[in-house]
Amino acid sequence: MTIVLVFIVSAIMMGISTLTPLSKQSADSIYNQLNQTVSTAKDSGNLLQYIFGNNLMITIMMLIPFIGPFLGFYAFYNTGVAIAATSIVRNYPPLVVYVSLWLTPVAWLEFAAYSTAIAASLWLTWRIMHQGAGHELVNTSKFLSVCTLILLLGAIIETPIV
Repeated sequence: MTIVLVFIVSAIMMGISTLTPLSKQSADSIYNQLNQTVSTAKDSGNLLQYIFGNNLMITIMMLIPFIGPFLGFYAFYNTGVAIAATSIVRNYPPLVVYVSLWLTPVAWLEFAAYSTAIAASLWLTWRIMHQGAGHELVNTSKFLSVCTLILLLGAIIETPIV
């Protein structure tokens, strides 16, 4: 249930963050930076590794007890801003672009992994505060393994799309 709740809150938060007001100049700058990063990874033949590595790094940060959820929500906010920038540059309504992302399996897979990581962080934080962290560390390791597999599948699907 925690994972589903985190999923819903995260999706809503990212959707709202797509409404962040951006100037055309800021949107262009963000969009160009994103495209340059993706182009560099494509040109070097490392796009799959880049997508997977970036998403895994974010997921690992989300697993950190106490601060992981905050880092996760910060990442969701930044992603929403990047969606807003892309929308502005391409002249599409940001919420339409955001909703259209949910038509891809990649969004569902990545959010499943991120929601699982944040939920695991919350559970681990709770256990640390209530003296039961040892067992929860084992569970957190298992959740990290599942998240890793989900993110790898997502990166495999996303690479030819980008």
